[in-house]
Amino acid sequence: MSETTNRRDRSDQPQHIVDVPNSINMMALLGPNDEHLALIENGFDADVHVRGNRVTLRGESAELALAERLIDELVAILRTGQGLTPETVERALAMLRAESQERPADVLSLNILSNRGRTIRPKTLNQKRYVDAIDKHTVVFGIGPAGTGKTYLAMAKAVQALQAKNVNRIILTRPAVEAGERLGFLPGTLSEKIDPYLRPLYDALHDMIDPETIPKLLAAGTIEVAPLAYMRGRTLNDAFIILDEAQNTSPEQMKMFLTRLGFGSKIVVTGDVTQVDLPSGIRSGLRVVEEILDGVEDVSFNRLTSHDVVRHRLVGRIVAAYDAFEARDEQDRPGPRRGPRPT
Repeated sequence: MSETTNRRDRSDQPQHIVDVPNSINMMALLGPNDEHLALIENGFDADVHVRGNRVTLRGESAELALAERLIDELVAILRTGQGLTPETVERALAMLRAESQERPADVLSLNILSNRGRTIRPKTLNQKRYVDAIDKHTVVFGIGPAGTGKTYLAMAKAVQALQAKNVNRIILTRPAVEAGERLGFLPGTLSEKIDPYLRPLYDALHDMIDPETIPKLLAAGTIEVAPLAYMRGRTLNDAFIILDEAQNTSPEQMKMFLTRLGFGSKIVVTGDVTQVDLPSGIRSGLRVVEEILDGVEDVSFNRLTSHDVVRHRLVGRIVAAYDAFEARDEQDRPGPRRGPRPT
């Protein structure tokens, strides 16, 4: 096994030795071409040497303790049978740096749903807390920017609940605000007109359920995907109900939706309060609902942030490159920012 060092004289600093259990495949731990090992080294102000199953750490005591904890967490993840990726290593390190009470291994190895060899898991601490809130509460709000997994994880929990027979059906709904009055000018039936605004929900379903069974479930009413207006006047019993893009509801629509809750049901409301598409003068129901329901028992509000955005690593580099370019551009040409900011 290779030996790696940070090329700094640390002979006078403390040393820790971690003996990785023989049952752990060191190639899986260190990564292809020692990619994970390089991330561990770069993540700490310490030297890391690996020989066989022995990892020697040298550096400041606090850094050594944290590095040792990271190795322990990665070993714990491998013991669950889950493979490691560079993203897993980076997320585990970020959680340790945040000094949270939850163990990274518990967060990153929580299996919500498996389908066709793919397993859906929370990938950040806030995502894990959001998933836990769905388990514990009847009405849950997931509020955060695009890409934080708030809708995707809610749908995974809905499918899990259906498979476990905790509910009899799943209802997925969104306001079709983006269409506005233009629906009447679009070709096709009302269903065909609305379908593009519900397409993201169908796409997520195809990740979680065998595609050939989805038409049968839709035809039987076991899964219903419909615009928010279709919820009016109904009482929804024994259902897992998800309202997506809730920032585009008015306070009256939000009240209407929440009061559809029936016996044996669970509601998850997701949205991004920074992306409201409502006409000018109409308040967002998602923006005011926390003020209204604050302190109401069995209602949970969960906020996800830009730190919870789960993207391809290259996307993060692209966004960083755009940010650097725009910063240089602003210095060269004073004035308001020009051009769209990547989202």
